[in-house]
Amino acid sequence: MTVTQEGPVGTTTVTAVPSHHPVRVDPGRADIAKLHRLLRDGARALNEQFDDDAHLNDVIPKPWGYEYRAFVDDFFDLWSLHIEPGAGTSVHVHPRKLTYLLCLGGEGVTTGLGRADIPVSEGTVLRIGAGAFHGTRNTGDQPLELIEVEVPRNKFDLIRLRDDYNRAGTPYETTALEEPQHPMRKVPAFLNTKMRAATPDGRFRFALRTGMDIFYRPSGDDIFYIPLHISGVIARDVEILTGNPQDNRRPQTDKQYFCISKNA
Repeated sequence: MTVTQEGPVGTTTVTAVPSHHPVRVDPGRADIAKLHRLLRDGARALNEQFDDDAHLNDVIPKPWGYEYRAFVDDFFDLWSLHIEPGAGTSVHVHPRKLTYLLCLGGEGVTTGLGRADIPVSEGTVLRIGAGAFHGTRNTGDQPLELIEVEVPRNKFDLIRLRDDYNRAGTPYETTALEEPQHPMRKVPAFLNTKMRAATPDGRFRFALRTGMDIFYRPSGDDIFYIPLHISGVIARDVEILTGNPQDNRRPQTDKQYFCISKNA
C-alpha cells in the first residue's frame, strides 16, 4: 500500500510494507526547504566530541521520559528511548545521519512534514533518511519503547523544529543521570566500543552475537538483530533482521550483530 500526501512545498510518498522490512521516510521538498530556512536563520547542527562528551554514556532525562545509549563504537550509535503515555519527542531533523527507529513495545505514531502519519507498534522498523523531519508520540496507555540506530555516530546532529516542551531551536541536552545497575562497559574484543547488558527497567537485554550463532541458535525472545558492519555505514543501508517467524532472511555469518531480546 502506498500513501501519498500533499505537503506545503511538495508531495511525500510513504510505502507501507511488511513489518520485518523498514518503512522508508525520505526527505522531500518540504524537508529541504524547511531545513534551508532554519540554517539560514542561524540554526546549527553540532558535532559530538567522542572522548569529551562523557555524559552521553549515562541516562539522559527528557520531558517525555528518558533515553540512554545501548551500544556505541566509532560509527554506530544505538539509543533506547522510553516515551511515557501521551508524551512525544520534538519534530526534529538530523541533517547528516541515517536513523532507524525500532519498536520494542507500546503504541505510537511517527509524524513529519507533509507526509502521512506512520503507526508504530512492536516490531515496526522505520528508516528515516538524513534531512527528513520526524517526531514520535506515544498514543497508548503503556510506555513506548524504541531503539534508535544512528549512522554515522553524532548525537549532536540535531535541529528541533517544533516541541511541546519549549525546546525548539535548542541543542541536545547536557545533563545526565548515572545508571549503576546496567552501566555502559567497554567491550574488550572490539576497539572503542561500549554497551549495556540490559535496559534499566530490566524488560529487555542486549548481547553481541555472530551471524553464525544467530542462525544456529535462534530464540523466541529475540526481537531485532542489528548488523554492526562498516558496509552498512558506507552504503547508508543497515539490513536489520527481526525475530518475526515470517522474516525468512538469514543473518550473514561473517558479521557481528547487536541482539535485542525480551527478558522472560
